[in-house]
Amino acid sequence: MRTLLPSSPHNLNPMLRSSQTPPTVAASRRRFIHCGKRSDSFTFPNANGSSRSDWQSSCAILSSKVVSQERSESLVSNGFPSGVNGHNGGHEIAGLNLVPFDSKSLVPNQQQSIKPLSITDLSPAPMHGSNIRVAYQGVPGAYSEAAAGKAYPNCQAIPCDQFEVAFQAVELWIADRAVLPVENSLGGSIHRNYDLLLRHRLHIVGEVQLAVHHCLMALPGVRKEFLTRVISHPQGLAQCEHTLTKLGLNVAREAVDDTAGAAEFIATNNIRDTAAIASARAAEIYGLEILEDGIQDDASNVTRFVMLAREPIIPRTDRPFKTSIVFAHEKGTCVLFKVLSAFAFRNISLTKIESRPNHNVPIRLVDEANVGTAKHFEYMFYIDFEASMAEARAQNALAEVQEFTSFLRVLGSYPMDMTSWSPSSSTNSSSSSSSSSTFSL
Repeated sequence: MRTLLPSSPHNLNPMLRSSQTPPTVAASRRRFIHCGKRSDSFTFPNANGSSRSDWQSSCAILSSKVVSQERSESLVSNGFPSGVNGHNGGHEIAGLNLVPFDSKSLVPNQQQSIKPLSITDLSPAPMHGSNIRVAYQGVPGAYSEAAAGKAYPNCQAIPCDQFEVAFQAVELWIADRAVLPVENSLGGSIHRNYDLLLRHRLHIVGEVQLAVHHCLMALPGVRKEFLTRVISHPQGLAQCEHTLTKLGLNVAREAVDDTAGAAEFIATNNIRDTAAIASARAAEIYGLEILEDGIQDDASNVTRFVMLAREPIIPRTDRPFKTSIVFAHEKGTCVLFKVLSAFAFRNISLTKIESRPNHNVPIRLVDEANVGTAKHFEYMFYIDFEASMAEARAQNALAEVQEFTSFLRVLGSYPMDMTSWSPSSSTNSSSSSSSSSTFSL
């Protein structure tokens, strides 16, 4: 895969095209958010309460990187907090390089004209139903792209090479929403995204469940008995582990960034001894031949995605809602029973509980001294429960939880995905919208 690097290391442009242009499959394949390393850094001013002239000035600064100390002090004096949405938390945009790429039409050393970042690129998110920009991790043909299309039909899907880049794309107003996986019925939780939900200040505004239909694919003419390797996303390999064994494939299994990326890698490099596990659409896009269809270990293979935005939605009570929280306690996990009882007492059903290491304080000594003999691991707890924050019982439950915890954060209160799905359905049916996408987000 060849990428076109900008003419300057400080140049963030050419940027993604404006959302006014209807997207096409070809266009979506030419736009790819790429994460790179940069030596300099600055934080992005907050959009809340800023005037149009301030935004235009900020756009010019972001485009040219001609930033003086006097300008920085002026922004602070005018009430612009550093960071995205007033929250820095160390998430500066220095580590994010945006590199447009075209897998077919670009040639080495080809340069494109620089398009300055305009007020249109930083405009408020469009209303639901218009050409909304949705970031996802992967390349065209990924299951995340299908989930984005199901959550927001006719959206402009923006591929990102990493999960964190999708978060940053929304924070920097390059995308209006992000659709990212959090759990699978066979492979379990996607721990990376749980950690990123805590690290970033985006809000969960919806969920969508996608039936995952895996296919084993290779270059045309390749036979299964000649394969020496199968590549896919770690979740894809885990969800097809037993089926691959039953097929008698004595091959190495190698993890890559995403399922569709595995198919693209084989097609781009013309590798004939390797197969990929990906969607049927990925096979169609990259010209691969499907050797085995439906190789997931269980036909009821479903991945749950969450939809993220810069601002939360207003919770309601006229339809089923779900609320996601994360909490911790400075004295360890002893409060978990008390927290769970707060929900049980009010007849609130939990749909998910997940623990992740507390990276700030990973280990706690029993006697709180360096000479302590017994140590406990510290955890953050993520919980999803079926109730809206507009309901009194949910508010009372969280008020009680707050008494037991040293840290509590509501990640979002959002409509549940109530759509039915068929185990035999493939991700090609991504045009069908979920019930969560019918709610104005």
